[in-house]
Amino acid sequence: MSKQDSHFINVFGLVLGILIAIGIVLFGVARAVGNSTQRKEVQQEDLYVKAVEARVAPPVRIAVAGADNAALAIEAPTTSAAPTMSIPADGVALYDAACHTCHGPGIAGAPKIGDKAAWAPRIAQGTATLYKHAIEGFTGQHGVMPPKGGRTDLPDALIEQGVDYMVGQSR
Repeated sequence: MSKQDSHFINVFGLVLGILIAIGIVLFGVARAVGNSTQRKEVQQEDLYVKAVEARVAPPVRIAVAGADNAALAIEAPTTSAAPTMSIPADGVALYDAACHTCHGPGIAGAPKIGDKAAWAPRIAQGTATLYKHAIEGFTGQHGVMPPKGGRTDLPDALIEQGVDYMVGQSR
């Protein structure tokens, strides 16, 4: 190895070592600044604690037949900023509020509203079957229908009105 190569390796190693040292110092400074700006008192304030509890609360609670469901009676923490969903007035409003999310573009194999070819085999099964699949949910060859389209807060009669609307638009 020549003297120039040896000198280059020594200088390169020195520069690399200095850059690593600067990185470690910057990391340490950032940690120190971060710890001093987020005080422990903030994490123990009531509003902060309630907001965290609301974010980590389970989204649903399910009662199981034959099991002790007493724990479901305990109210989940809520905040005043939590969004509330209104209940649509009829099948058309339900479609606009919830059903169009999947049945508009055909997400997850949902038949698009107005697509007669996609709806024909489903309509042939009868309205009782369509109501059952819409209310209870269904996993089939062509896609997935979650129970009540994911809006389990809605009454069955309203879901049936939404099905009637979509079938009427797709005949």
